[in-house]
Amino acid sequence: MVEDVVKSLGFLAMGTRMKRIGERLQADTQVLLEAMELPVGAGQCPLLAAIDMLGPLTIGELAEALGITQPAITRSVNQLADLGYLAVKPAEDDQRRRIVHLTEQGRRLVERAKAEIWPRIEAAVRDLCGGLSGPFLEQLAAVEGGLAARSLKQRSDMLKGQEP
Repeated sequence: MVEDVVKSLGFLAMGTRMKRIGERLQADTQVLLEAMELPVGAGQCPLLAAIDMLGPLTIGELAEALGITQPAITRSVNQLADLGYLAVKPAEDDQRRRIVHLTEQGRRLVERAKAEIWPRIEAAVRDLCGGLSGPFLEQLAAVEGGLAARSLKQRSDMLKGQEP
């Protein structure tokens, strides 16, 4: 068997490794969604959850809430609107701003997902992480917060000349 180079590179390839894990989790989640006949993609579920949790939002607010680019949010919103789960309407105070709402069909979909599907996915991921030591979600939050506070470039510049 060929050595897993990404794994062997440790911190040097952490981003690649996390992306690989994320892609695997997304793919496995998609299989579960399809098996449970939820007609949306795994990557669209957080968008639906954000609108359910926070209420109607602009594209920019959705991008900020999910940490995803506006073009990616716009694509997902358009797909979900085409399926009848979202409605996009101009804001009353500024016609240039578009507000994204759940439709009645979207609310029913989210309620079903919250009751039947998302808990099963969460339980499966919790089981996957169950044998890990330490508060994994807190550690991920700390990595995200650390990147928000100081980029890798800033950290690299700061550490220049120091031994690793």
